[in-house]
Amino acid sequence: MVITGGAAGIGRAVAEHFSDLGARVAVIDRDTPEGLAGADAFVADVTDQSKLNDVMKKVAGRFGGIDVLVNNAAISFVGTVEDGTEEEWHRVFDINVLGYVRATRAALPYLRKSKQPAIVNVSSCTATSGFTQRALYSATKGGVQSMSLAMAADLIREGIRVNCVSPGTVDTPFMDKLAAAAPDPAAKRREFELRQPTGRMVGAEEVAAAVAYLASPISRSQVGTALVLDGGLATLRLPRT
Repeated sequence: MVITGGAAGIGRAVAEHFSDLGARVAVIDRDTPEGLAGADAFVADVTDQSKLNDVMKKVAGRFGGIDVLVNNAAISFVGTVEDGTEEEWHRVFDINVLGYVRATRAALPYLRKSKQPAIVNVSSCTATSGFTQRALYSATKGGVQSMSLAMAADLIREGIRVNCVSPGTVDTPFMDKLAAAAPDPAAKRREFELRQPTGRMVGAEEVAAAVAYLASPISRSQVGTALVLDGGLATLRLPRT
């Protein structure tokens, strides 16, 4: 299996989980992951189609094919619709949406040769739930989620299943950095936790397990779905205490 953006955060958790399950794992990232055992690391930027094509060819040659692609590489952006230059908006879309397009295009020739091919795209609860200061990021994740459905419709006749996972606020080093930058880091972290009715952030390992389920042949009837892991954020309305 191949995962983009696997050096840290959700991507790293997915890589480690698949490795623990006995899968051969290839991680594609701009940075070489440190201390990631059980995975082959490839350095590439998802904005470079030619490089991604080369890497996928190398992975397929080394592994004897590609059965699963997990599109995960993305960047965040904090701000309203008035914030950010047009260049910044184009850059985030280039990575968060077109990065998935490029990786998929590079992997499809090999997925088509697999007996049980699957693509799992990492979306976000921001695709369907409004958050302040997340206009640009939400727009890209909304694009990923709707694109996943269209990809599923296009590819299912070839036996390639496409799904996405839609997590809530995930407990990653990135969220630690955001909290640390706040005037009151502890209060900021608690704010992140309380977004979910469960009162805690989603664990990266939970997302990894969901990705593994969608990638597994056991979920052969899961096609064109968004598996939500948001601690009840989108569906529960609890009374204020």
